[in-house]
Amino acid sequence: MVIFGPTASGKTAILHKLFCTSKNGKPPICGVKAEIVSADSMQVYRGMDIGTAKPDANERAELVHHLIDIRDPRQQFNVGDFVHLAEQTCLEISSSGKLPVVSGGTGFYLKNFILGLSEAPPSASQIREQLKKELLDKGAVSLMEELTACDPVSAGRIHINDEYRMLRALEVYRSCGKPLSSFQMNRARVNDRDRKFNFIKIGLSRPREELYDRINLRCAKMFRSGLQVEVQSLFDAGYTPNDPGLRAIGYREFFIEVPEADNPCKSAGWKLSQDINGVQALVAQNSRRYAKRQITFFAGIPDVTWIEAFDNDDETAGKIMFEVNKNGR
Repeated sequence: MVIFGPTASGKTAILHKLFCTSKNGKPPICGVKAEIVSADSMQVYRGMDIGTAKPDANERAELVHHLIDIRDPRQQFNVGDFVHLAEQTCLEISSSGKLPVVSGGTGFYLKNFILGLSEAPPSASQIREQLKKELLDKGAVSLMEELTACDPVSAGRIHINDEYRMLRALEVYRSCGKPLSSFQMNRARVNDRDRKFNFIKIGLSRPREELYDRINLRCAKMFRSGLQVEVQSLFDAGYTPNDPGLRAIGYREFFIEVPEADNPCKSAGWKLSQDINGVQALVAQNSRRYAKRQITFFAGIPDVTWIEAFDNDDETAGKIMFEVNKNGR
């Protein structure tokens, strides 16, 4: 089973309704035992708990989660790493007689897990960083013009506001001289995945304004729960936005770049903002923008059953099981 949705759509609560016994002894709605494979690109990092909305120790004791806390924030973790580990973990869970449930909000991970890895070259960090600098210096219009010239097919598929996909397409072209659109999914690879996995794909949706309200509330809760202290602890340990983990929304917004001479510490070049209200507003804004990009990306995942989430988690979980049973799964 694959359950996904944008940030703050309610995935964690639904997983517990489906697969955990409630505090009052009510049995789980889904009558099979399951283990979760996290499809979240930032929950893999240790020490980043509050800002990634990581399931807490009690939640993970009730329902086993995999691919959480498996990397140091300085280590890269890419889609290839995820797909290989997720495949291996799902097969192990299944062999133990339990249902593997892949759940998260990193659409790029989910799409490649479902369809198989693209044959396009892997991410090239130096080229990607140069493109990010050009995006800041020249703007999205200039980069989209370049993409249109070298890869018109990809340019036609990518909205100018979808910075991630635009930069990825340019990154591929600059790294190998071939357009991203030339790396088509091999149908045999899709068939191979169909033989290995029988996917049940459930997407959670909410009305846009309701989702944004939930994001704002969750962001405020993160700050009340000590996000500032968590970031300070990471900074004191020497981590900065130069490290892959600290580029995540909820962390990078705290950092202000300063001349090295003005900050002679082990994390020279950065300091933390003391404008916590401003940081919170920026984290909420970036989270809303990210949710919008997630929704756009999820539309490219085929054959998804979309369920509108309700404030009543029992009702949402029941609707999911109705759809699953209706399709004879």
